[in-house]
Formats: sequence, structure tokens, C-alpha cells
Amino acid sequence: MLKQNSQNSSPKKEKQCFFCVNKEKHIDYKDNETLRRFTSSYMKIQPRRRSGLCALHQRKVSTAIKQSRIAGLLAFVPK
Repeated sequence: MLKQNSQNSSPKKEKQCFFCVNKEKHIDYKDNETLRRFTSSYMKIQPRRRSGLCALHQRKVSTAIKQSRIAGLLAFVPK
């Protein structure tokens, strides 16, 4: 779906879900590179409008990030 940008007349494309496009079934809490993609520079979990994930995968990613933090694989705060 294309949306019009208010400042200029060029159409703006919505982001598509990373996991739906790549047809990945399982989100692993041990996959740090993938999970790091969905955190900000302050190590906060990005919202859906920023990450472009669908609701189902956003819930799974946030759970996996929290599991990874508890396991010590992903930091709570930046270094």
C-alpha cells in the first residue's frame, strides 16, 4: 500500500515484515545478529512502526530479545 507523504508528493512504501518476507518459521533467542537489528542504539526494543514487523512477529521478537537478555547474550544497556 502506498501512502502520500505530506511534505512532498512522492509515494511512500510501507515496510514489510522481515520474517514474513524471508519465510522464517522460528525466531531464535540465540541469534544475536538478527535480534540486534530490532533494537535501537540504546538497546531498547523498536516499535512496530519503526521495525516494520507484523504484530505476530513483533511479539515473538520482543519475547526472544527478553530471553536473550536474561541468558546474557544481549545487553540490557549499551556499553
